[in-house]
Amino acid sequence: MLHRAHTKATYVTSGRQCAGRSCVARPLLPAQRSVRDVALATAAPPAAGSTSQAAQAPAAPANGAPSPAALTGGPVAEVNIEGGLRGYWELLNTAESGEVFSQRARSASDAAVLRRKGHLKEQDRLIDFMRRMHETHTCEEVMLKMERWIAEHRQDPKRSRLRRLIPGIGIFFTPLKLVEAFREYDAFFALSRRKYIPPNFAELRHVVNIAQVHASADTLKLITFDADGTLYADGAHMEQDNQMIAHIINLMRSNVQVAIVTAAGYPGEPEKFEKRVMGLLEAFRKLKLSPEVTSRFHIMGGECNYLLRVRPDDKRLEFVPDNEWKTATMQSWKEEDIVALLDEGEAMLQEGAKRLNLAVNVIRKNRAVGIVPTQPTIYEVLEDIALTIQTQLVAKVPFCAFNGGNDVFVDVGNKLLGLEALMRYLQVAPPEVLHVGDRFTDSGNDVATRDICSVLWVANPEETGFFIKMLLKDIRKSRWQPYIE
Repeated sequence: MLHRAHTKATYVTSGRQCAGRSCVARPLLPAQRSVRDVALATAAPPAAGSTSQAAQAPAAPANGAPSPAALTGGPVAEVNIEGGLRGYWELLNTAESGEVFSQRARSASDAAVLRRKGHLKEQDRLIDFMRRMHETHTCEEVMLKMERWIAEHRQDPKRSRLRRLIPGIGIFFTPLKLVEAFREYDAFFALSRRKYIPPNFAELRHVVNIAQVHASADTLKLITFDADGTLYADGAHMEQDNQMIAHIINLMRSNVQVAIVTAAGYPGEPEKFEKRVMGLLEAFRKLKLSPEVTSRFHIMGGECNYLLRVRPDDKRLEFVPDNEWKTATMQSWKEEDIVALLDEGEAMLQEGAKRLNLAVNVIRKNRAVGIVPTQPTIYEVLEDIALTIQTQLVAKVPFCAFNGGNDVFVDVGNKLLGLEALMRYLQVAPPEVLHVGDRFTDSGNDVATRDICSVLWVANPEETGFFIKMLLKDIRKSRWQPYIE
């Protein structure tokens, strides 16, 4: 997928800058806690007479899977193009390894996965530009031009037409066949047959994702996932009925390295990381996967501060020694500079909460500090705090400040540095890597990964499952195809 455009709101790194992320905030119920659960510190009292507005909850989707005809608004026609109606219906409804993993009850139609936007803020210069092009072009004309301009940009990124049209656009690590991807999506959702309504942001995001899946399948050696909102719901864990368990194991069996890259950090406590993925580790044991297969799974925690692997005997997690995987730059960070960063970040978080009349709990860790609201709030409040810190905090070590949807955190390092170290450790190149996440906006912590690899932008775990099923189908097709001289 596209490399991100640089913005004013940035991560601070040594020698480079990377933008942050955003997400729609949901009301925090009294029983809820941050997904990065540690001991709580002081709570700022609410200002007298202050009020807060809860984010509006989405309407509940209808139960029951509609027929293909209902989805397309008319009779179902057989489509011969690759990935047409039959292929999409299969991806949306076929379970992976159902005889091994218990199936979760689904309250919403599987076919609605690609219609829901999910809780994300829509910020992307390339997709916004594509939306504006539909004012004067047909859908296919937009895709044809963008595909040609991306190919030209890959040849000469500094002087390409795309660089002039979208200043700050970066590298594309793979070609993107957007016309083919659009035709696949259009065959199912009939975008080109709409008379008055052009494709929206989410629909164009889906098309770019489809093109990226097809582009990455042939050469993929490492796929990384954000955790909350990507593999499972915010604040949840990977239980035994999670559909992604089968997908992850199938990727590993296809000789693809799999890693979860998350902000959660528990120094010296691998059992807390295990709790987050207990369903997956139990599946490793239940299936008696060989050490060769389980060695292809890792967790990068604390953005870039902790790397864990699977022990071959009991399939539990253990920390990889820092000197085996950390880059020289990461090992050069001084502890006093880290403490100074966290002290300043904590002060700015508390100042922002006080300024916006937001009562919060403060969470302090070895490599992170954050605030969790103790009252319902809205997206804009958390976004303002995160962006304020991004633009005003100065430190001697790299950091990221991001809006987690239910919290705001300042972490030492960022996911770009984590992926860079992981790719070096596993000896893979940027075109062979794909990162899947839901936080690619200015105040999100996934956006930095666009500087080092291709990405898939999803809105929820259901979308993740859809695109990974598509990826597995492409991998099987490319790797089982007989060699022709």
